[in-house]
Amino acid sequence: MTGTRPERTALLPAPPGHEQATLDKAPHENFPVAPFFLPRSWRDDLMALYGYARLVDDIGDGDLAPGGADARALGVAPEDADDRFVLLDALEADVRRVFARAGEAGPDGPRHPLLRALEPTVRRRSLTADPFHGLIAANRQDQRVRRYETYEELLAYCELSANPVGNLVLQVTGTTSPERLRRSDAVCTGLQIVEHLQDVREDLARDRIYLPAEDLRRFHVSAADLSAPTANASVRALIAFEAERARRLLDEGHALVGSVHGRLRLLLAGFVGGGLAALDAIAAAGFDVLPGPPKPTKTTLLRQVGAVLRRARREG
Repeated sequence: MTGTRPERTALLPAPPGHEQATLDKAPHENFPVAPFFLPRSWRDDLMALYGYARLVDDIGDGDLAPGGADARALGVAPEDADDRFVLLDALEADVRRVFARAGEAGPDGPRHPLLRALEPTVRRRSLTADPFHGLIAANRQDQRVRRYETYEELLAYCELSANPVGNLVLQVTGTTSPERLRRSDAVCTGLQIVEHLQDVREDLARDRIYLPAEDLRRFHVSAADLSAPTANASVRALIAFEAERARRLLDEGHALVGSVHGRLRLLLAGFVGGGLAALDAIAAAGFDVLPGPPKPTKTTLLRQVGAVLRRARREG
């Protein structure tokens, strides 16, 4: 693995507001990131977390905005601007700057605008560093691991790629507890699996398959089957099987939603309901995800959020 070389590179200014392109992806997620009904401070903090998480994924997927502004902001040399390991290393160094300087102003603060925006949230909410590093570790793994043999291996990957987000949401809202963390991990893993099901074709284009190899063999599905324009019966059966796994994980969210109150209950219901609505869309497409990711309608989303809230009240 190569490392960053910021000491050799002049820190060229990135175009003002270039980070907005990252934040503008929030409406396209399966769940509401920072809905209007939350207190302004929560919305600001959740958007700061989203900006960081989206930036990490965009680096790992090679989806950064063209022009190299993010690489320049991180102090990465132009010749390394397309090296994902170098970019992830530089981002992790910026994360360490966020936590090392304990909030005082000075030249050693974070370089990237999205991490400068994140710094007040880290201080205000006393966030821990491990979830931020976990997201980077997941994207490093994406550069090395293209297939997962077992469901257990995929779950271990989700512990890095998805579960830290729920951990941070609980930290921001001051509601962390061991039981909530356990249920949050299940919900986040379920949401990650839903995203994998929606993005089978997109992931395959990057030479990644997040469907366990043991399940592909069980359902007699090959990589060629996944690259077809539409899914055959075997692929549909496989997607239905994985969707049911995701649904069982998301079911943990009802008790999680029921354990909190007020606006936070609505927020968490949005996360759980968003995942369930996406699963409904996959089922409505006959589990054929190959033409493109099935997306839920707003009506389906609202219906699922309402169902989550009703069940949470019964179980809370």
